[in-house]
Parts: sequence; structure tokens; C-alpha cells
Amino acid sequence: AAAGLAPPDLAALAAALATATGRREAAAEAASSARTALAQHDALLAELAAATAALTEAEQALGLRQDLSELAEGRGTRSGMNFEGYVLSGLLDQALEAANRHLAGMLDGRYAIRRREERERKNAAAGLDIEVLDRWNAQPRPAATLSGGEGFCASLALALGLAETVAAHAGARQLDALFVDEGFGTLDAETLDTAIGVLEGLQAGDRLVGVISHVGELRERIPARLEVTPGRRGSTAAFRLG
Repeated sequence: AAAGLAPPDLAALAAALATATGRREAAAEAASSARTALAQHDALLAELAAATAALTEAEQALGLRQDLSELAEGRGTRSGMNFEGYVLSGLLDQALEAANRHLAGMLDGRYAIRRREERERKNAAAGLDIEVLDRWNAQPRPAATLSGGEGFCASLALALGLAETVAAHAGARQLDALFVDEGFGTLDAETLDTAIGVLEGLQAGDRLVGVISHVGELRERIPARLEVTPGRRGSTAAFRLG
């Protein structure tokens, strides 16, 4: 059966076998490296997906915080009022409500003080300015347009309202003393009568009301006075009753 067959080249076959074996081993090593790289790439893709999700969540949280920050700073709002101004505007409303209770008894109840909602200037924040409502014509007007006597009564009412509001926020602590400095010289006789009547009414509940003024007409209305008289050698002070 073997007659006429050429013998195989064992050396060439052995060499081919060695080459094929080397290639097989190299391919197996390359496949193992590829599997390792693939696993690493899969892990990186998972980390990238988690990082992308975390970034999206962080961007959403940042957007919310930026919106809150801009709102607190008053940016992008119609009034331009920041959070601090918003809180103060609430306190100012309480003070104005108390002030208007006093102002209703002065100047025939003509005026009321209210907070101005619109901006006074385009680049200024709104919410903490005040204006006066003239009930005779139902028109608001700037507080600066009040006459001397009207402005004094409005200032007195506002001071009393602020004092009451401060006392209310200090644990309803009573303010036992109130001093009013000047302003009476701008009042006519009728308005002076009204202002002093308001101050006399504040003495209820053993509250001390002090008036600092040079107006002589007040002497007839204030029974207890500390009079200061200037002189060449200095001022003298005397306490007088009646």
C-alpha cells in the first residue's frame, strides 16, 4: 500500500506544527488580553454612566440653588427686592399699620402712610420706600410733599408705630420712655394742639413722654419741665413744675 508514495517531510511538518502552535498560543494570549481590556472598558463605561448621572443631578441641584440665590438677591424680579428687603418690608408693614392708627387722630384723618410697591428709580430696589395717601382725593403722593406740620405729624406717627413694632418683637416689652426732639416749631396752633394731645394720650400706663423743644407755647401744656437757660458763664438747668 505504501509502494510508490513519497515519504513525508517530517522536519517541515514539525516546523509547521511549531509555527501553528506559536500562533495558537499568541492568539489565545491576545484573546485573554482582549477579554481583560473589554472588562476594563465595561467598568469604565459603567463609571462614565454613573458620573454622567451624578453630573446631571448636580446640574439640576445647582440650577435650583442658582434660582434660589437669584431670587434671594432680587435678580430677575419685577421689584428687584432681595430676601432681606422682603423680610424688612413685612416689618415695615406692621410699623405702618401701627403708625396709621396714630395718624388717623391727627390732621382730621386726612393722610395714611403706606409702603410704595413701585420702584422710585429704574436701578433701585422697591419695597422699602413709603408714600402718603391723601384721603381727600384718594391719590398717593411722595412723603416729601407734605408741609412742615403735616410732615411732623406723619413722622411722629411713624416713630410711634416703629416703637410699638419694636416692642412687640421684643417679647411685648413695654417702652417706658419716649422722647420727641424738636419739630414743634413748624406747627400751627391747631396742629400743635393735636400733636400734644397725641403725646398726652401716650402717658397712659405710666409711660414717660419727654419733649425737647424751644417753643414757648409748650410750657403751658407741659406741667413738669427741665428748663435750660444759656448764659455767658455757661448754661443753667432748673426743674420746674406747673
